[in-house]
Amino acid sequence: MPTGVHLRDVRKQLFDAAERVLLRDGPGALTSRAVTTEADVAKGVLHRHFTDFDDFLAELVRDRLARLADQAALLHASAGTRTVGENLVDALVELFDPVSVALTSLIFFRDELRARLRRRTGLPILAEARDMLTDYLSAEREQGRIAADAEAGALALSLIGGGHLLFAGRRRETLPGNGEVETMVHTVIADVVQRRLL
Repeated sequence: MPTGVHLRDVRKQLFDAAERVLLRDGPGALTSRAVTTEADVAKGVLHRHFTDFDDFLAELVRDRLARLADQAALLHASAGTRTVGENLVDALVELFDPVSVALTSLIFFRDELRARLRRRTGLPILAEARDMLTDYLSAEREQGRIAADAEAGALALSLIGGGHLLFAGRRRETLPGNGEVETMVHTVIADVVQRRLL
């Protein structure tokens, strides 16, 4: 890239490039050189905007977490609409999009990145997802759409674990069918949905 050319929204350009590298080549291929090459910018551009590559990766994850916060607000607002199962299936399909799954692997394997993103409990992205589902299920419990004694946190953990297993570890560009996700969700929530009627 010629010097002196103004880049619009460099952060977004670099984040988009990183996501493309993650999707195409996987977390192991994500390097500063791969990102700047994919973004078609000079190598030094990334280091002008971020302290180091782990700082860049931490901001990439935080950007994803901000999107997850928006999703959590929409899911919470959906309590009382459609069925609990339909809302959860849609939430899990959106949550475990290929970029989020790849970022979760990246966080797990990069100690420095994990240290920068440290929270009290849990792995970033999955921990926020757990909180999102716990909040949603608590709202559904308050509306009487699941059993009054339902353990929202335990259900959320089961859904996150089951969802992650369904979506992670697949060949690139393959996703589980909606039927698989629906079966897992309905199995996890069957008891608390049925007992609300008793």
